[in-house]
Amino acid sequence: MASTPRTRTGRGRGRGRGSGSSSLPPPPSTLPLIIEEFFIVVYEDPLVKKVQLPKKFADYLDGKEPAKVYLRAADCGPRLWTVEVLFDGQGRMYLDKGWEKFAIAHGVDFGWFVHFKYEGDDVLIVKVFDGTMCRRYYYSDDEDTDGESDDDVKPCIHPL
Repeated sequence: MASTPRTRTGRGRGRGRGSGSSSLPPPPSTLPLIIEEFFIVVYEDPLVKKVQLPKKFADYLDGKEPAKVYLRAADCGPRLWTVEVLFDGQGRMYLDKGWEKFAIAHGVDFGWFVHFKYEGDDVLIVKVFDGTMCRRYYYSDDEDTDGESDDDVKPCIHPL
């Protein structure tokens, strides 16, 4: 007697889909949009031009647009750099007054990448990557930075 070929019905202990519960995460379109980290590429002189942040980050802050943010270099002590923020009414957000002091102190230059991580409370932790795409590490030679004003452009030191 000839045997008939067996076909799978999708039931049983196979690896196929449709076996009931799934451990797969939901599709990306159903996940909440949380923008905590982003980077910018410095295309223009960072000392002359205000810096535009990604539109998705500006959208994330919609309804709670801060007048200022506080930048802290990831590895340069507790100092916070106060930077004014501009919103242009068309969904774009810019770092303005104060950005140039941060850029000077950290040697930010044309073609560099600047990575931001939003910590909440208007604080952004910043990492700087130079033109070789390598992260620049900084340290502060001043243990007490709490008393410094933003008028003091005391650079963080990049070890060579």
